[in-house]
Amino acid sequence: MRAIADPARLDRMFFALADVHRRGMLDRLSRGPASVTELAEPLGIALPSAVKHLAVLEQGGFVASQKLGRVRTYTAQPKALDEMEAWVTRRKTLLNAQFDRLDAYLAEQQGKATR
Repeated sequence: MRAIADPARLDRMFFALADVHRRGMLDRLSRGPASVTELAEPLGIALPSAVKHLAVLEQGGFVASQKLGRVRTYTAQPKALDEMEAWVTRRKTLLNAQFDRLDAYLAEQQGKATR
């Protein structure tokens, strides 16, 4: 299994996705690169707010930016989602194992009660 991201990195990642505007920006970037204006306009937010949201997404590892002349273009970085998915999958596996043990225990107890 892949190495799991460190806790501070996971905090930045989950924080980045905790805002509806940032998730909207990431959804838009999943269709291809976009400028700050192209990301801000459909969400109805001001450019300075968009820049702040994009900085959070960049700190979380979800986007990368490139400046060409006066225009800064952002692209999605799907590797961050892979890291989050690995973390969620690990937790899901552990929880399912606990529930399986509980099911077995309850079935055993029920069998004892019916005897």
